[in-house]
Amino acid sequence: MKPVIGITVDCHRDPDDARTRGKLELNWNYAQAVADAGGIPVLIPPMADMEALAKIIHGWLIPGGDDIDASRFGEENHPKVSLADPARFEGEQRLWQNIAAEMPILGICYGCQFLNVARGGTLIQHLPDVVGHESHSGGTLQDYQIAPDSKLSSVVGADTISGKSYHHQAVNAPGENLKIVSKNADGTIEAIEATDRPWVIGVQWHPERTLQDPPTIRIFDDFVSAAKRFAESQQPGEK
Repeated sequence: MKPVIGITVDCHRDPDDARTRGKLELNWNYAQAVADAGGIPVLIPPMADMEALAKIIHGWLIPGGDDIDASRFGEENHPKVSLADPARFEGEQRLWQNIAAEMPILGICYGCQFLNVARGGTLIQHLPDVVGHESHSGGTLQDYQIAPDSKLSSVVGADTISGKSYHHQAVNAPGENLKIVSKNADGTIEAIEATDRPWVIGVQWHPERTLQDPPTIRIFDDFVSAAKRFAESQQPGEK
């Protein structure tokens, strides 16, 4: 069976626009990467019934987006933040609270940061203040070292991977039961994974933008394969 992969989307509410009331957005390549790996991508808007959806999907991809409000982790917003619509975080938080612990989750960029904040972690709000440069933004192609004993390393099949970087924020203090499994040479945390769940990985770079790279493809392939196993485990008589 093909697993159903929920992808939460960006939202831009505009109640003053009588024609649209706002927009929902997702870059094409996220859904394409899931479909190419054998999954069925289903887009999830923030107003959806997350309790009902949690019973339907078999995996969750949390894509990139704008910045999470720092009040979610007890800080005031940095002047450089570009805030995501709060409805997005609130919808994703409801989904997080309703999904089974065994469901695979892949968080990308904002998605990595969401996983950290949802588990009580904090973020560096503007990396140039800490690392002294802006090379993490603008699509810089970087090489990342991966902890050899990590889930991510076993998924990729190597201890290094390349990816394109488009962020000015990053994980600071890891949340509960999250382990740092990749760091940039300047100390920036590039990947985290859960130690108490079978397949929860957050990467700070954008693997959906390097789909010609075999190690990158393996991330999506393994994610969808894990979702398929989860789906099969939910079938009657197969638990």
